[in-house]
Amino acid sequence: MQKKKIGAIAAATLALGGAGVAAAHTAAAATAGCRATYTITSQWPGGFGANVDVTNLGDPVNGWRLTWTFPGDQTVTQAWNATVTQSGAAATATNVAYNAAIGTGATTSFGFNGAWSGSNAVPASFALNGTTCTGTTTSPSASVSASASASVSPSVSVSPSGSTPPPGNRVCDIYAAGGTPCIGAHSTTRALYAAYNGPLYQVQRGSDRQYLDVGLLSAGGVANAAAQDSFCGSAACTITKIYDQTSNHNDLPISWGGFWKGPGPNGADVGADAKALPVTVNGHKAYGIKVTQGVGYRIDHAKNAPTGAQPEGIYMVTSSNYVNDQCCFDYGSGENSHTDTGNATMNAIEWGTACWFGTWGNPKNPCVGTGPWVEADLENGMYHTNTGSNKDPNNSGVHYPFVSAWEKNNGTTNFTLKYGNATTGGLTTTFSGPLPNGYSPMKNDSSLLLGTGGDNSHTGIGEFFEGAITAGYPTDATENAVQRDVTAAAYH
Repeated sequence: MQKKKIGAIAAATLALGGAGVAAAHTAAAATAGCRATYTITSQWPGGFGANVDVTNLGDPVNGWRLTWTFPGDQTVTQAWNATVTQSGAAATATNVAYNAAIGTGATTSFGFNGAWSGSNAVPASFALNGTTCTGTTTSPSASVSASASASVSPSVSVSPSGSTPPPGNRVCDIYAAGGTPCIGAHSTTRALYAAYNGPLYQVQRGSDRQYLDVGLLSAGGVANAAAQDSFCGSAACTITKIYDQTSNHNDLPISWGGFWKGPGPNGADVGADAKALPVTVNGHKAYGIKVTQGVGYRIDHAKNAPTGAQPEGIYMVTSSNYVNDQCCFDYGSGENSHTDTGNATMNAIEWGTACWFGTWGNPKNPCVGTGPWVEADLENGMYHTNTGSNKDPNNSGVHYPFVSAWEKNNGTTNFTLKYGNATTGGLTTTFSGPLPNGYSPMKNDSSLLLGTGGDNSHTGIGEFFEGAITAGYPTDATENAVQRDVTAAAYH
């Protein structure tokens, strides 16, 4: 189901009355006080995402617990930056190791995804360590006072994951925590979910035409490259399929071709040489996909893929080592017909040195710099900005052995391009602004592709190690968290 991002649907700063946990205060007790802001960040049929900001107005605390009661039948299904337990409508969030301390005036945040039906109203009350969040502080009296409530064993326990990922979470766990789940997750090098333990890709041995599914060394880990090496030996091996790690099973087989015919049988494309791109990931050998001209992978009518003007996010890990200025080394969404069906009918990352609106269309108006650049292939144009090709002197090209490339498109008013060094550091935004003229609203189709353009233009070249396509428009915080997981993979 498409998760439709609707911004801050509901936000409330809560002034609450009554303590909900056992507490005892003496004259020596600390001054207490808090403010809690609960925001529904996204909502879709049967589900929602929420964020809670907790500000400590009293003396510093080291270790916290926030309690509240849902007004309806909401249930927490996944949480990040806190451990959430729930019994009936009563919920409790407790700190994790890295955010236990909250100084006076400081704020900590956590978030969660939940399920609901009927009504998704904002909770009416919160308490921090047993003190109601009234937005003011309370001074304890000299006499001892106590209030108590029966302790209950939680019926649901949700471990933290997400936008500030603890060790062990992976790309698509983080996207899901941000309310923009992966609908396609493809990699020949590693798992993109912490719990994934299925095949990454399929190879075919040239000597006898036999197949092997290459899996992982362990759940959530790195590819078992030794299995490929043993199977292929000295024989030629071709990557014939890239498995989707999501439950949609949007696997990418070799493309059947399209308007532009590939070099394979009946105009199909061909698979990549399985041995052509050895790398190291987290200290283990793995293989990427080296897309030469004619190599292409594609699935049509992909399950749960965003279509029309529905928002979509994409990232991939590629390289500056192997690029050209031809069309198109793409990863993203295109037409199911494999033909050009008009402006705005595809949404993909294009990576290379192509200067579509400058050198290509107007040699007297070249792009600034030599590239390669992260571009958006929106059909009939590879866009650096909403007006065409690059004219930014600060964006002369990206030169890293491993590059993280990013594009997101809300379908009506904005597309954003980013890049990062896939081995260290954060992200740089090269453009975020309106869609080009004639591209709003988007008319995106549901074919997922790698290595070619929407009409099977296959003269681009590039390297691909991992990538994912999301339903919804990811937040910057989510993308920053994904970048941290990418750099933690230690590509070399």
